[in-house]
Amino acid sequence: MIYRILADIVMVIHLAFVLFVVFGGLLVLRWRRLVWFHFPAFVWGVVIELTGWICPLTPLENYLRHRGGEAGYETGFIDHYIVPVLYPEGMTRSDQLILGALILLINIAVYSWLVRRWRKHE
Repeated sequence: MIYRILADIVMVIHLAFVLFVVFGGLLVLRWRRLVWFHFPAFVWGVVIELTGWICPLTPLENYLRHRGGEAGYETGFIDHYIVPVLYPEGMTRSDQLILGALILLINIAVYSWLVRRWRKHE
């Protein structure tokens, strides 16, 4: 039972991290010091998406699920939990690359605006 609970906690943390990667730049607009947390998270998220790597939280969750008697999953976190909600079946690798590029572009726009704003106030 404890392993299932731990697996669910890892899943929630993973989801929160993904949301922070995608939308954290908007939080940085309000709270500038978050840039020290968001920028590395954003880079990590883009690298994971564009390279097709699997985030270490995915194997951790799978391990905990197996220990708790549940089946894990073979795909990455986004493919397993988020894609079925956001996208129909049959998402391709090029779709995943587009998603990674979109995250990259949104955050480049946010950070470009922030840098211009910071330079203007110097």
